[in-house]
Order: sequence, then C-alpha cells, then structure tokens
Amino acid sequence: MDYRLTAEDKERIKLLDEVTKNKFQNLSLEQLIRLQELVKKKDYSHEKQANKSKKKLLNQINVEIYKRDDSAIWK
Repeated sequence: MDYRLTAEDKERIKLLDEVTKNKFQNLSLEQLIRLQELVKKKDYSHEKQANKSKKKLLNQINVEIYKRDDSAIWK
C-alpha cells in the first residue's frame, strides 16, 4: 500500500489544522466548501470511529456553510 501524502492530503490536513485551532472562524466560505469536498473523498470505512468522526465533522461543516451562505436567517 502506498502511504505517500498527495497534494490533496496536505491541503486537507492544513485546513483541518486550522479548524482544530480556531474552529471555523478563520476559514472562508470557499475554504469550507473545499474542506467538505476533501473530507468526503477520504475513505475511513475501515475504521469505525474515524468514519463516525468524519460524519460529525461533515455535519458541522454543513451547518457553518449554511450559516455563511444564508446569513440573513441568522441575524
């Protein structure tokens, strides 16, 4: 199995690092959408806990995207 990091892996790790430091505050809407795409692509089916965390993170990202996209609702 090849364990080298791809450019997408590095980008995903960088964005996830930012999320762990500052939640979603410093990410733009475009970065959130990109993070969502990258996390969806990553396969965690072999590890139950990681897959559960992936689903939880995707839900949080969806909420944050919705908040920013439809900001008039949240005011």
